[in-house]
Amino acid sequence: MSLPNDMGALAALWLKEKKQEEDATAARRNIEDHIKKLAGVADDLDGTETFNQGAVEIKIVGRIDRKVDSEKVQELAAEHGLSEHLSSLFRWKPELNMAVWKATDASITQALAPAITAKPGRPSFKIITTKE
Repeated sequence: MSLPNDMGALAALWLKEKKQEEDATAARRNIEDHIKKLAGVADDLDGTETFNQGAVEIKIVGRIDRKVDSEKVQELAAEHGLSEHLSSLFRWKPELNMAVWKATDASITQALAPAITAKPGRPSFKIITTKE
């Protein structure tokens, strides 16, 4: 594809392509949402589910976006005598270290849980053709 040497024409071309890209993304996401619904995948999937459908394998990876209220988690830790656990459970700009959080005793995580909000993120999809 040869491109014009005019900035106005290039900008118009870019806008046209960007619109097509946005339309394609919206259409793809609509298809993904329908696949997720047909597969019975929960909105709060936190992990991977794989479905084999004839010649295709569909992997749906769900994520939960977690946010930490830094001030609240520090207050709760101090209140419960758990401040020494903060550096292993959280990354400061506090981010939840899920591997350590899941492996930590519930008496610790339950006390700190009110400082964390969680909401489902958009799942990613990978569809590949397989041999039958």
